[in-house]
Amino acid sequence: MPGPFDRLTILVVDDQELMRSVTVNQLKAMGWTKIITAKNGAVGLSQARAHKVDVILSDWNMPVMNGLAFLQAVRSDPKLGGLPFLMITAETERKRIQDVIAAGVHGLLVKPYNAANLRDRLERLLQRDPSSPIRPASLTVSSTVDPEDRDASDAIDLPALRILVADDNPTSRSVLQKMFADEYDVRAASGGRQALELCAQTPQPDLVLMDVQMPDLDGFEVVARMRNSPATANIPVMFVTADASDDARARGLELGAVDFVGKASSPRLLRQRVRNFLRVIDMRRQLQSEYDAMLENARLRQEVENLTRHDLKGSLSGLMGMANSLVAEDDMPRRHVGTLKLMADTAQQALTTVSLGGDLYKMETGRYRLDAQPVPLGDVLHKLAALARAAFADKNLTVSVDVDMPVGQELPQALGDEALCHSLFQNLLKNACEAAPPGSAVTVVLKDENPLRVVLQNPGAVPPEVRSTFFNKFVTSGKVGGSGLGTYSARLLTTAMHGTIRMDTNDTDPSTTLTVCLPRYMERPSERAGADVVLPD
Repeated sequence: MPGPFDRLTILVVDDQELMRSVTVNQLKAMGWTKIITAKNGAVGLSQARAHKVDVILSDWNMPVMNGLAFLQAVRSDPKLGGLPFLMITAETERKRIQDVIAAGVHGLLVKPYNAANLRDRLERLLQRDPSSPIRPASLTVSSTVDPEDRDASDAIDLPALRILVADDNPTSRSVLQKMFADEYDVRAASGGRQALELCAQTPQPDLVLMDVQMPDLDGFEVVARMRNSPATANIPVMFVTADASDDARARGLELGAVDFVGKASSPRLLRQRVRNFLRVIDMRRQLQSEYDAMLENARLRQEVENLTRHDLKGSLSGLMGMANSLVAEDDMPRRHVGTLKLMADTAQQALTTVSLGGDLYKMETGRYRLDAQPVPLGDVLHKLAALARAAFADKNLTVSVDVDMPVGQELPQALGDEALCHSLFQNLLKNACEAAPPGSAVTVVLKDENPLRVVLQNPGAVPPEVRSTFFNKFVTSGKVGGSGLGTYSARLLTTAMHGTIRMDTNDTDPSTTLTVCLPRYMERPSERAGADVVLPD
């Protein structure tokens, strides 16, 4: 851990005042002294922006702004994006857990939990390198493992649940220990004070079987003290006592006991009651372990993806450099120069695509911030058309680019990002060429309008079953090996540049038309005079 808790500021976000109070008390008992609270995600976001916060601890289910929306807002804020974020949840739907992992959560704490669970998660959170948080899932690498895909050999092996038997009677204590020793890790306390000491130690018991009548501290007093201590307040207690009167039962349940059983009850009945309760605790443990595994899997996949991207960028840069070196040689035959230039352009385009991986996941989760610059869209389209002709030469396609303005006039520029434009129109042109029949024509027209409009058309109609979901993730039809990510990423890229994209299909004269509108760069007179460039909002 990088430093004591008392040096850090933690933001606690929960809509229930009682839970905020309990959590604050638990944190104070751990040594936290700088604690800020908020009643929902919207208030939490304001607090995080108004104060220097080091860690965020948030519940999931809240009104106004829930935990997931709060997390997404934090991750999309340039100043808050890297904050350690621990989400508290009772969620059991794996798809929703995948969503919160994809949004960039650092840790998950499953309800119900005790102070020891909370401390363990916070320590894990702060041991992470803050410069490399688990980032949201990218387009091509899943950040989670579907539990249903696991092999039986991958089952999570958890230690036995822990029971503490607190009873001053040696015979009763021995009977209870033997009753549960075959299934659980059973410890014993011969009195109330020893029971308090054992409850405060780590690991804490998952359930306390508490007698009432003990000489040093009776069971009621022990439980009252447990409830007044943040470290032991959430440990479940089941009274097992000879005093089974209604008054005793009422007092025990008022103290928060999960059950009240007379010693004269059937051992079989007591065993089943304990089993039923601990089954719920075990389900929570299984969920916690599974969610931890999902988070770790996301981290490992991220590392592999980063290493792969790094290696690919090095190889592509080397290939591009070698092609350009050969082009520069004086004795290189002219018939090879065009091919080498095409190789260099292709390597450059692949390098751009690989580099974009770091931006695409930000777009998926609303974290991307565009640094808009003038983009020579006509040059981009002509270069991509040349690459497409070479790539689909076997299909004998005609790939043309036209601009609806007089020859010799300066071409209009888009206001966006050149790398994003490359990737956007490369995806669309590739899909159009794949869908076009051999010997047909694919046309691209740049319309001199405001916003700029690019119209890309190819023969062949989009199948009816995918038209309404054409730009959704993983939607594909009739393409062997198709991932369904091309049009999805095109929509992301267009939206990131504040543009729009539309697909129209014609069944009469089978054809598909994609229309992309992007903001137009408007040159200002001050630029011609050499003043600083001011781009429109």
